[in-house]
Amino acid sequence: MNEKSEVFVFSKENEDRVQEIISRYPEGRQASAILPLFELAQRQNGGWLPKSAIEKITEMLGLPTIRGYEVATFYTLFNLEPVGKYHIQICGTTPCMLRGSEDLKRVCKKHLKIDCKETTKDGLFTLNEVECIGACVNAPVVQINDDYYEDLTEESFLALLKDLKAGNPVTPGSALGRQGSAPLEKETSC
Repeated sequence: MNEKSEVFVFSKENEDRVQEIISRYPEGRQASAILPLFELAQRQNGGWLPKSAIEKITEMLGLPTIRGYEVATFYTLFNLEPVGKYHIQICGTTPCMLRGSEDLKRVCKKHLKIDCKETTKDGLFTLNEVECIGACVNAPVVQINDDYYEDLTEESFLALLKDLKAGNPVTPGSALGRQGSAPLEKETSC
């Protein structure tokens, strides 16, 4: 876990959101706000959750600090180290693996010169392998920041990375253009 010693403070805009989030929970149950508050702090902090934010939030909620660490280390959605501008999460669960997720990791290794849990020298890309992100029917799937990119091949994934690096607009969803979980082939039923 990153030992950044700066004191974490929510921005003025987020301070209002903090109060709104806490108010959703009944009296005596405000500790349940820990997940959305961690997520808010992570977004404010450029995609990662520093130790000082965990400490601040657990103090706000009247929880022992260790409880905050338990929560933050249990959920993989919290990044405890800085991540690149584009946080690439490649699904490594069986459906994605069978449909080419290992090929996508090789693209990152060859073209970005990074492996899992690494960030490019320019700070643009961080790569992680994650367990099921819930889009198995469109495997292999990659989540980059908040968006899913589905039905990827080595070629389409490399083109996506090049577009991101160049600052070109990219379109989330299926690289094949299918809508939702529509079949790959034309429909066979009435």
